[in-house]
Amino acid sequence: MSQAQNLFLLLTLFLLFSLLSLATSEQNGDFQTLNTKFNPKIPLPPLRTLSSSKRFEGSSDLVKLKYHMGPVLSSPINIYLIWYGNWARPHKQLIKDFLLSISDTTAPHPSVSDWWKTVSLYTDQTGANISRTVSIAGEYSDLRYSNGKHLTRLSIQDVIATAVRSKPFPVDHRKGIYLVLTSDDVTMDEYCRAVCGFHYFTFPSKVGYTLPYAWVGNSGTQCPEVCAYPFAVPEYMAGGGPGKLSPPNGNVGVDGMVSVIAHELAELSSNPLVNAWYAGEDPTAPTEIGDLCEGLYGTGGGGGYIGEVMKDKDGRTFNVNGLRNRKFLVQWVWSPILNACAGPNAVDLN
Repeated sequence: MSQAQNLFLLLTLFLLFSLLSLATSEQNGDFQTLNTKFNPKIPLPPLRTLSSSKRFEGSSDLVKLKYHMGPVLSSPINIYLIWYGNWARPHKQLIKDFLLSISDTTAPHPSVSDWWKTVSLYTDQTGANISRTVSIAGEYSDLRYSNGKHLTRLSIQDVIATAVRSKPFPVDHRKGIYLVLTSDDVTMDEYCRAVCGFHYFTFPSKVGYTLPYAWVGNSGTQCPEVCAYPFAVPEYMAGGGPGKLSPPNGNVGVDGMVSVIAHELAELSSNPLVNAWYAGEDPTAPTEIGDLCEGLYGTGGGGGYIGEVMKDKDGRTFNVNGLRNRKFLVQWVWSPILNACAGPNAVDLN
């Protein structure tokens, strides 16, 4: 057969295998194994390169994560929150509780703080690790939608400039990161189709300074099946697999945001100026420590399976604990020690 025919046959067999495998779900004590269907937004792992051991989810000889000599966020991290649009107070508090849980050591294991330990393994050229101290240093609410209800990657920097010029918080060159969170009525170029969030740094011509930032949108009314997966599932998955999972805090859009925020913070901390930790040779399209573990939330994940996670007495799904008895579901990140994806809820398989 031709190369095209071989490829078509391979993809057909893979999809048939996936559909057969996704028809079951199993429960193990307090853990629920989530045999979710293949998500087209999650890239397929390289064929025949994954480790056979479930202790090393996503491990591959093809992954070449490299350090490119740039800085990481090694000083105590100050997060400056920009709430763009109309935000309900409980939703803001939920996100802030997650951010504050990164440095909290009182939550039971597995905790958000335990999850951040993997992120903090990354160092700069001086050997300084990413800081484990993360705080909310300031907040600004842009209730008037200063740049409209449709934003672009470039206009996000105008949003940050508006917040900085209003002086609700200082320009923090050394320790600050700026987190722009847009409400569910705000659209973004390529949102839902190609991105759920992104990070970069501001241009001096736009903001006056070079500042690391990230943007994450609330997908609750736009595309929860893409950006709040697995709390919502695409229509084509209806009737197959276990279906959508119950969000840990009862809000599909905001609980989905938390996982995306976690993903972006991990990458922003390890690659703030896009010249530190990433795989691939193109800095304009780096594969970062969150990208390498896209869709993995527990042991046994990969190839469309999110892995083994926990559920509370009400059936709500989570994999880490936070302060104030909060629970969250966040994706794993790439460990430079294991050379694989890692998370604190990993099951000991001996």
